[in-house]
Amino acid sequence: MTAVFATPADLPQSIPELVFHAARLHAGRSALEETGRRINYADLPEHMLAVTRALLAAGIKKGDRIALWAPNTVEWVVLALGLQAAGAVLVPLNTRMKGAEAADIVARSGARIAFVQQSFLGNDYPAMLAAVRPATLETVVVIGECQAESGQIALVDFIAAGTEVSRAAAEARAAEVSAHDLSDLLFTSGTTGKPKGVMYAHGQSLRAFNEYVRIIGLVPGDRYLIVNPFFHSFGYKAGWLTCLLGGATILPQPMFDAETVFHRVAQDKVTIMPGPPTLYLSMLDHPALSKADLSSLRVAVTGASTIPPVLIKRMREELGFAVVTTAYGLTECGGLATICDPHDSAETIALTSGKPIPGTELAILDQHGQRLPAGEQGEICLRGFHVMQGYFQNEKATAESIDSAAWLHTGDVGSLDEAGNLRITGRLKDMFIVGGFNCYPAEIEAGLSEHPAIAQVAVFGIPDPRMGEVGCACVVLRQGSDLDSDALISWARERMANYKVPRKVVFMPSLPTNASNKVDKLALSRQLAA
Repeated sequence: MTAVFATPADLPQSIPELVFHAARLHAGRSALEETGRRINYADLPEHMLAVTRALLAAGIKKGDRIALWAPNTVEWVVLALGLQAAGAVLVPLNTRMKGAEAADIVARSGARIAFVQQSFLGNDYPAMLAAVRPATLETVVVIGECQAESGQIALVDFIAAGTEVSRAAAEARAAEVSAHDLSDLLFTSGTTGKPKGVMYAHGQSLRAFNEYVRIIGLVPGDRYLIVNPFFHSFGYKAGWLTCLLGGATILPQPMFDAETVFHRVAQDKVTIMPGPPTLYLSMLDHPALSKADLSSLRVAVTGASTIPPVLIKRMREELGFAVVTTAYGLTECGGLATICDPHDSAETIALTSGKPIPGTELAILDQHGQRLPAGEQGEICLRGFHVMQGYFQNEKATAESIDSAAWLHTGDVGSLDEAGNLRITGRLKDMFIVGGFNCYPAEIEAGLSEHPAIAQVAVFGIPDPRMGEVGCACVVLRQGSDLDSDALISWARERMANYKVPRKVVFMPSLPTNASNKVDKLALSRQLAA
């Protein structure tokens, strides 16, 4: 049996309860590994509860929000588990964000504490946050060396302060956490460009990703390289949480580099490695591939609206994956809605996103909310246990996304084939995906519009052979202003996450508009194509 829990009734009630269960079931196996460090499953509860004790000492109450701004590391997992065991709600922050972007989410979530990486990829995260720190943020806990500044404390000192709280008190708090309590608040943008916090409960994630464990064939002892960032559901829930459910070893990888990944696969005997199509394409096209030892690889999971069938074939033949499958999900359903059967043909796995996970419904609805038959395109709608609790402190947006019949309207366009597999054919929401990251034009346009030389700007996705899609910005300059593409791109890189920065800039005298005087992006894309 690949799944640890045979039925939803067998599942632990919460993520901390899962940790205690896994410690008993998988004692002796490695739970977390990175260079020079290893945590056994049997010892994981102690590491988790050390964080919980520190948070109780800091006065954290059940339901409080805590932000986590760091790359994939052992500490990320331990901190997340510790705060969840304290009954707090995890608020992950994208490591690509600038200070103002992170501060906005910290402020709107009401996070009392933020765990912040001292340095990553040349960025000083505490300094970035300090310049725009919300007044509601009580404490910044620095992962690494800490400057002696007001409101900051080094992680080692923060944990040490928790010794005044007993282990029994921390265990009691963890025992109070139920399946219906919020486990995380993942912020996702919408068509308005304003990030919205998706409220999700412990029991929802455990049930959905227990099915994921079963379908992909994960077994205890698997070694799972997680390149997908932990701040995203692909790295968090389809990543380290999946490992805890199935008894696999979590191998955090802070960033993708093909040669580094080749080395880790060989050295750490990696068996499972999910990622966006761009990850596998980069590996396949790398000159070091022919010399890489990838013999341990067994399972790959990817996802995109369309994947060339030849990519699935090459992943099997050249990278050595016995199991290759694709899935579809969005933050509002916990990150997992449908998944292909790994035994399906390469064409089915490449061209569809499979069937809904057990216990959930999928329908293609027209503009009147009526189901459409197989082959007809409409909005992809989902219903079931995996639909979010709603958007944090945003009832209006929640009502716009979840209708009176409990259907979650995804904003994506698709159809079902005769076998019930989902084909994604477009997006109602004006969104494009750059290397696995969702990009929302309204948010990027708002940022670019702050440039003093720009009068008007429209952003949309254009095809890219490596990233899948990249942003294209069509810009109308203010009269008398001067600006070139390189200067605008450099300006944008200083103010927004790299994946949001347009790769192409086109200067135009005006932008086409429709009868409502809104920019007609379809006409604009046709104009550029011509």
